[in-house]
Amino acid sequence: MEKAAGFPAVGGSYPQKNAEILSSQYGINLFLAGLLLTFAWAVHAVGISKSHLLSYLITLMLIQLLWMLWYLCRSCTQRRLIRDKDTHAGARWLKCGITLFAVITLIMDSFKIGYYIDFSNCLSPTEGIFPVTHAVHTILQVYFLWCHAKDVIQSFKTLERFGVIHSVFTNLLLWTNGVLAESKHQLNEHKERLITLGFGNITIVLDDHAPQCNCTTTTLCSIFSQGIYYLYPFNIEYHILASTMLYVLWKNVGRKVEQHQQNKTRFKFHGITVGMIFGLIVLTSTIAIVVVYLIQIGGSKIKSELALTMFYLHAIFVLALMCTAGIVALLIYRLEDRSLDNSKNPARKLDAELLVGTAAGSWLLSWGSILAIICAQAHPKYTWYNLPYSVLVIIEKYIQNLFIIESIHREQEKVNDDIKTLRIVTISRGSTLSLTPLYKEIYNGRATRDTGEVPCLFKGSICGRDNDGAGVAKEETSQDNTSVMHSASDFSFYSRNSVTNNKRRILKNIAAFLFLCNLSLWIPPAFGCRPEYDNGLEEIVFGFEPWIIVVNLAMPFSIFYRMHSAASLFEVNCKT
Repeated sequence: MEKAAGFPAVGGSYPQKNAEILSSQYGINLFLAGLLLTFAWAVHAVGISKSHLLSYLITLMLIQLLWMLWYLCRSCTQRRLIRDKDTHAGARWLKCGITLFAVITLIMDSFKIGYYIDFSNCLSPTEGIFPVTHAVHTILQVYFLWCHAKDVIQSFKTLERFGVIHSVFTNLLLWTNGVLAESKHQLNEHKERLITLGFGNITIVLDDHAPQCNCTTTTLCSIFSQGIYYLYPFNIEYHILASTMLYVLWKNVGRKVEQHQQNKTRFKFHGITVGMIFGLIVLTSTIAIVVVYLIQIGGSKIKSELALTMFYLHAIFVLALMCTAGIVALLIYRLEDRSLDNSKNPARKLDAELLVGTAAGSWLLSWGSILAIICAQAHPKYTWYNLPYSVLVIIEKYIQNLFIIESIHREQEKVNDDIKTLRIVTISRGSTLSLTPLYKEIYNGRATRDTGEVPCLFKGSICGRDNDGAGVAKEETSQDNTSVMHSASDFSFYSRNSVTNNKRRILKNIAAFLFLCNLSLWIPPAFGCRPEYDNGLEEIVFGFEPWIIVVNLAMPFSIFYRMHSAASLFEVNCKT
């Protein structure tokens, strides 16, 4: 009987593990096929056109749409059933963020539809079908994530694993397609600017995928074509966020959730004024620097060098501030004695892995710049600012990763409700009488009722009426001693509480400051302010094509790191 009872558990887990492996391999092959198709189109491979790539992406989106509709219909019919939920997954602020990016993505899709209409004479029908399908896919996916991101799927597990992993890699391919289109646009602009800095020995060949016909409305075509590329950064962030949320859903399929409720964390502006003010100053100055950079770069050699120098000095100052803030936060953590939460949590594990993994992108670029500065024979003045900038990028991300990962693993401080109770005092015979027992006794769970004693209020004039004169005198002496003990205990508790509150206030201000700084540092590379392209030194040392390949591979991860760090720091601020 014991074997029979134990056999289903083993036999039940074995197929599920196989389903996880099979579904992951299916997703990887799906992604690799799309990746090669994307690469073939990018390098103008013979027989591969943009319509082939878009047809593949449209097919993947339609399959995902069918799966999501099936899941939503099945959930609707079973809405009365109690479902397991992962309280750590799909936070409300994360859903709000992905909704914002989705709305801007829908605007981009409308621009693409308008662009197709204006160039319909020479564009493939797939270029008109793709933005329509993508818009429907975006709307339904956001609704799906709002309603079911926290689900822990326990039925049709094999089928659901394939459906979720298909959705994960569909979003990754859409992200790759957006990154490629945006990178090609940035690269064309970069090639046109290089000659301005005096690098005439670099061969400039524009990679042009423009339609081979005239636009019906020239003004509208210009607005649509330029607007699309300014909206691509938001589309890129939307798809990578969607893929991470869906990945957590895939990891939760068939998972046994621990039955404990997570403390609700809410964002509050109270107590973070200093961090917000300094962060907003950094954000405002960064936007101004980006605007000036984009205007000045490529205008002339002098203007381009001044733009690069301005960018490096500003970035060095901001990164130095961020390093200092991160070190202060880590020192505060070293002074505290709080245990870490090591329970199984797919969302938290993914956050930590993404922080380290995506930071490697900018570390690669920084080490490339450092090596180029060391090995280059000629050094224009502005390139020397690149050295401290690159070193600080490495150090800052190292420190920030330590701070964020430790913050999300720290157990939240649990405060006993009895400790929050205000002392109620009453004046009786010139003495201050307390309604509550000692805070230490409450905190340690030793209430006076455990020892059979009566609270102090009832030891005073109320209960004292039943005592004789000697008893009253003894009670007054005991009461005076208790009053002194309570005063010392209260002072000690409030002193510790004050120190703790000050530490929390500092940590919240640091988290708010770093949150705005990461948003600030996301803006320049996302909107075309990329000194890795424009200073030209790395391209001379490594060669134009090799360095451009390195930048195009590493830059998307560097951009995503900043947005993911901002999201993680927002969570840290809410939990602190």
